[in-house]
Amino acid sequence: MAQLSDDCFAFGGPMMSVDEAVGLITARVNAIADLETVALVDADGRVLARDIAAPLPLPPFTNSAVDGYAVRNADVPTSMERTFPLDARIQAGGPAGAAIRPGHTARIFTGAPMPPDAGTVFMQEDVRIDDSGQIVLPPGLKPGANVRPAGEDIPQGHVALRGGQRLRPQHVALAAAFGLTRLDVVRRIRVAVFSTGDELASPGEPRAASQLFDSNRFMLMAMLRRLGCEVSDLGILRDERASLANGLKQVAGSHDLILTTGGVSTGEEDHVKAAVESVGSLVLWRMAIKPGRPVAMGIIGGTPLIGLPGNPVASFVTFVHVVRPTVLALAGSLPEPLLPIPVRAAFAYKKKIGRREYVRSSLRSGADGALEAIKFPREGAGLLSSLVETDGLIELGEDVTNVAPGQDVGFLSYAGLI
Repeated sequence: MAQLSDDCFAFGGPMMSVDEAVGLITARVNAIADLETVALVDADGRVLARDIAAPLPLPPFTNSAVDGYAVRNADVPTSMERTFPLDARIQAGGPAGAAIRPGHTARIFTGAPMPPDAGTVFMQEDVRIDDSGQIVLPPGLKPGANVRPAGEDIPQGHVALRGGQRLRPQHVALAAAFGLTRLDVVRRIRVAVFSTGDELASPGEPRAASQLFDSNRFMLMAMLRRLGCEVSDLGILRDERASLANGLKQVAGSHDLILTTGGVSTGEEDHVKAAVESVGSLVLWRMAIKPGRPVAMGIIGGTPLIGLPGNPVASFVTFVHVVRPTVLALAGSLPEPLLPIPVRAAFAYKKKIGRREYVRSSLRSGADGALEAIKFPREGAGLLSSLVETDGLIELGEDVTNVAPGQDVGFLSYAGLI
């Protein structure tokens, strides 16, 4: 489990910027050292434990990139077309056969090994066959064309996959191309998740007239699983200090991270702060971010705790910017910065200086074909529909005070946030 000191997140300054908060997390969270070996088919989403050097070149042999006709480089026509007798037929998966004789050609197919001394392949679309059955090749093709040399993609011994890489399908494909069947990965980060609040009921349970069904907990668990975490669902802990404290203490020793939603504001019925302080330590962050200002960070028995706001949009946004980098740091993952793509604003907006804001937006194609962002028509941080009916978030930096239609802004797609 993660073992942190009670003061490792201590911060006595003014309201934190997003970058300060992320920097504080990644600098102080210790990566999990426990490793395990998984089958290649189960490696997607896991964090690779160590570098993998190419055990063989890719491709492992020189082969044809197209269906066509192979010739020696010295025989490539230069000024006029030339006729060649057919010497051989080479199929993908078959042997390369004997060397092509001078002045001859060989029928070859995509992926088939190049015969000895052959160096160029003419695409079959550019070739014709005369009445005598001989192959007529046109002039002007560059020697070496349409051939994949051995090691052209990755040379043998090259570090092809880095330790700390969060594996995606393309990385799994590369490992398979090396003939690997199992990979060493960091074990899954174990996260305990619960919601707080007497106003909440779990889906499937009776709901009082004054209660809401708990949605945040299920959203957060889904996001954690997409990050490759092993999630423990602790349900809803009621607004009672002793109960909260006991629940936190019980799970701290068996998890790498505790994640809560709700109860981290400064209201008299928000008991998470007092409960954490009774069994550990807590620094209440007031991050300069909208939506999502009340975010808590604490330590219980060496296990980090993050408390997210209760409003679902604020919880989503702060998960992306606080929980995501924490999970990646715990897994020893290489940095995965969120890079907004430039789009054109199709809305006007004003904001306070010194605060980073995220505006829920949808994309459309403008009259000139450029991507335009349309702002969701309502503002509330409790509107789940604003996450469902939009494509992502417009990121407005601390120095921005207003946005005018036609101005370039940065767009973060939901698909790239986890």
